Amino acid sequence: MLNRFRAAALAAAVCLAATAAVLGATPTFWTVSTQADFLKGDVEDLSIDSDGRVFLGPSATRLADTAAPFLWTLLAGPDGSLFAGTGNEGQVLRIARDGKVSTFFDAAELEVHALAPAPNGGLYVATSPDGKIYQVGSDGQAKTFFDPEDKYIWALATGRDGALYAATGEKGTIYRITPDGKGAVFYKTNTTNVVSLAIDRDGNVIAGTESPGRIFRIDPQGKAFVLIDSPFKEIHAIRIADEGTIYAAAFSGTPGGEDREAPVITPSEPPATKQQPVPTVSAEITSITVIGDTSSGVSASAGGGREVRSRNAKGAIYRIRPDGLWDTVWEAMDDWPFDLLIEKDGAIIVGTGKEGKLFRIVGDPARVTLLARASARQVTALLRDAAGRIVGATSNPGKVFALSSDRATRGTYDSDVRDAGTVATWGAIRWRASAKPGEVEIHTRSGNTAMPDETWSAWSKPYTSAEGDPIASPNARYLQWRAVLKSDTAAGAGPVLTSVTAAFLPRNLRPTITSITVHPAGVAFQRPFSTGELEIAGFEDNTSDGRSPSTQSSASSGSAVPTPPSPALGRRMYQKGLQTFVWKADDENDDRLQYDISYRREGETAWKPLKRELWDPIFVWDTTSVPDGTYYVKVTATDAPSNSPATALLGEMESVSFDVDNTAPQIEVQSAVRSGTRATIKFVVADNQSAVQRVEYSLDASRWRVAYPVDGIADSRREEFVVTLDEADLSRSVIIRASDTMNNVATAVAEIKR
Repeated sequence: MLNRFRAAALAAAVCLAATAAVLGATPTFWTVSTQADFLKGDVEDLSIDSDGRVFLGPSATRLADTAAPFLWTLLAGPDGSLFAGTGNEGQVLRIARDGKVSTFFDAAELEVHALAPAPNGGLYVATSPDGKIYQVGSDGQAKTFFDPEDKYIWALATGRDGALYAATGEKGTIYRITPDGKGAVFYKTNTTNVVSLAIDRDGNVIAGTESPGRIFRIDPQGKAFVLIDSPFKEIHAIRIADEGTIYAAAFSGTPGGEDREAPVITPSEPPATKQQPVPTVSAEITSITVIGDTSSGVSASAGGGREVRSRNAKGAIYRIRPDGLWDTVWEAMDDWPFDLLIEKDGAIIVGTGKEGKLFRIVGDPARVTLLARASARQVTALLRDAAGRIVGATSNPGKVFALSSDRATRGTYDSDVRDAGTVATWGAIRWRASAKPGEVEIHTRSGNTAMPDETWSAWSKPYTSAEGDPIASPNARYLQWRAVLKSDTAAGAGPVLTSVTAAFLPRNLRPTITSITVHPAGVAFQRPFSTGELEIAGFEDNTSDGRSPSTQSSASSGSAVPTPPSPALGRRMYQKGLQTFVWKADDENDDRLQYDISYRREGETAWKPLKRELWDPIFVWDTTSVPDGTYYVKVTATDAPSNSPATALLGEMESVSFDVDNTAPQIEVQSAVRSGTRATIKFVVADNQSAVQRVEYSLDASRWRVAYPVDGIADSRREEFVVTLDEADLSRSVIIRASDTMNNVATAVAEIKR
């Protein structure tokens, strides 16, 4: 095993080393090895189990193509034929054993949502809207069997006594119709729609409702008991095992096509009208494949109160024991379960939308295998025919397919498209499989569009070494690989693929400085998690060796530590003469960055180095080391710590201008003259760099009093002031204090001449 890893690593190194002069130094390895990884791809005639194994799945056969966009229900006839109820057509189609499709019944209404067997080989056909139930003989002759006032008829079930039960909407009523066509209300559920029905071994009616999604058990006398008050909007399908266990498929959201977060229905919410799905018809027919991500969860909720479903779960399969205890067998995070089928071994086959996937759920806790995918958006109905095949009906478009009990002898898997972020050089591809020679083939292709199209390269020839072959596809931004599994016979274990790894070297991208913040002069920040001493973040004079604490900690931690995009700052503080700069940087290769900071004075063109090899995106400058003036700083980021010297790139940004002023303003007393009982003091406050901010005066060191400039506003670097004193203050000393916007302070004394 060690030799295999060495061989793969050597192959990747040989492929990548040749282009190191123009690309980044660190290769990326894309590994697909778990069920969640594999379910992101597209599979044809393969299955994926919960252990992340890809193997040959059931052989798929398309039994019938129809012109209808929706097939809502499916029923097996006594002669081996199939009957399908359609949407937007209002027809019942008969699919003969030889695959010939004919119209068995054409209703005036638009939808056929339910079918049930009628005496003498006939059918009961439930239509919507303005729902009716027709009785159609084996010869196709039809008559109206029951015509309620309800708008929709969603489901039918035949009782042990021969009576027919009908689930309706929009008033949530269940009817019982005798064989002679006389119907009466059996039970009102106080919900919007009753959408699913089944009869248990004791003759009880099991009903699933919509808005809210509840499961009822109603005895022959019409006494109801709620088995589950679910958090989902709809209980779409109900099946009962031979021993009496009830399985139900629930979902919320918009299974007709749109993917959006579904509301959680509470008992106090008023019922809402059930919406008809919007048809999205596709004429393209493809083979039956496996695709998608099932992020499934298993819970064991005791059946006592209202269940709390997982966040964003779109559907679930419930299991209700004969004693009334229930649990959640499976939660679907990205699929809506439409119908289910109970196998003799206790496994459950679930048909779903929005990707037309079929799952097999077995065990406790549940283990989920993606069995197949129909060439349609939804798998709406499932049954097992007399030949033992799983037969399914689909919508968008309307098809009928069958899965054989024998596995296929060939299947393909197309991976998800990998985005390298930029044009990359491909390294080696390797895989792990349990297979005979030639049973697993790997191919690759590449392109520069997110979705593969005619501009992509053709699929490569099959790679021969599972330990690692150089990828032959041209350099590009996107890569996809294909696995082909083959077996000479449907018997035996067959090939099993467990992982595929592709190496690539993305082109090095230039780091960018996205912003520089120039904090007010004197503002600094204490380092978070300091040693207890007053340590200023980004200030080099914190340590005895002249290096900042951030540099020491970064250097000691090794180059593998990622550079933070912005520093963590502690308590705000003030220290005269310091100027703090904080910046944000980004590198699309996720390289570690180092920074240089330089400065220039306004009017100069040459940049002078201020500090090199900073790890943290913060720097505090002691501005007392330079003359007063207007300055700029420039931050330069380099990705050299993660790249070779020949491939490292720089990114830089220049700050806005800021003032450095560490010199106090000057106070010039022009006159202090006594006139009669009053005295007038005239003085000028001037500053070479910043504006005069505040001027005050004090008499004999008493409280400070504000002096206002002659023009009424302190907004310039030179301001004139006049202070008038009354006779009582003429003998007192006048002290003047002036400060500029950079908090420099000057004082002076004015002597009043007599």
